[in-house]
Amino acid sequence: MIESQRHSYHLVDPSPWPISGSLGALATTVGGVMYMHSFQGGATLLSLGLIFILYTMFVWWRDVLRESTLEGHHTKVVQLGPRYGFILFIVSEVMFLFALFRASSHSSLAPTVEIGGIWPPKGIAVLDPREIPFLNTLIPLSSGAAVTWAHHAILAGKEKRAVYALVATVSLALVFTAFQGMEYYQAPSTISDSIYGSTFFLATGFHGFHVIIGTLFSIVCGIRQYLGHLTKEHHVGFEAAAWYWHFVDVVRLFPFVSIYWWGGI
Repeated sequence: MIESQRHSYHLVDPSPWPISGSLGALATTVGGVMYMHSFQGGATLLSLGLIFILYTMFVWWRDVLRESTLEGHHTKVVQLGPRYGFILFIVSEVMFLFALFRASSHSSLAPTVEIGGIWPPKGIAVLDPREIPFLNTLIPLSSGAAVTWAHHAILAGKEKRAVYALVATVSLALVFTAFQGMEYYQAPSTISDSIYGSTFFLATGFHGFHVIIGTLFSIVCGIRQYLGHLTKEHHVGFEAAAWYWHFVDVVRLFPFVSIYWWGGI
C-alpha cells in the first residue's frame, strides 16, 4: 500500500469499466429486443453487446485481482465489502430459484382441472427420479465436500492439496453437466408441455446454468491457487466461490424433491 495512506480503506482510481459495462448492457438489451422482433441488425448489435460485456468483465476483474494480489489494497476492512456483497447476491439467488420451485410445488400439490386434476398432467411422461436425477443429486453434494477440502487445505497452507481438491471439484461439476445434458436429450417432454414442462426445464435449467458459472469460478480459483495468489490470510475470491458452490449443492435438493420425486413417483 502507499506509505502516506493513514487508513485501511481502498480509494479506487478512476476506471472506464462501469460506463463500458453500462453501454454493453444497453447494446445487449436493445439488440436482444431487435433480434426477437426480427429487426435488421438486431443479431449484430446483440453480439457486439455481449462481447463488450464479456470484455468488461475480464478487464475489470483483472484490475481487481491486481489491486488485491499485487498492490495489497484489500485490507481486512476492505475484504468485508466483497464478503457482505456476495452474501446478499446469494440471498437474491435463493429467492429467484425458490420462486421457480414454489411454482412447481404449487402446481403439483393442487393440480387444476386444466391439467386433468392430476400430477404429472395427463399425457406427460416423466423421468424416473431413481436413475440419473438421483445420481445428479449426489454428484454436487460430493463436489461440495471437495471444495471444503480445498478450503481447509488453503487454511493449512497446503497449496498442492488445494489444487488437487479444486481439480476434483471441477471434474465432478463437468460430470454433472454432462449427465444434465444427457437427461435433457432423453427427456420425454419439452418446455412447452404444460406447466410441468415449463417448471421442470426452467428450474433445472437455471440450476444447471448456476453450476456452469460455479465451474468457471472454481477453475479461476484453481488457476490462482496454482499461481500462488491465495494465502491462508487472503483468499476472499475462493471463499466467494466456495459459498456459491455450497449454495448450488443445497439448491439441487429442491428440484429433486419438488420436481423429480413428486413428479416421478
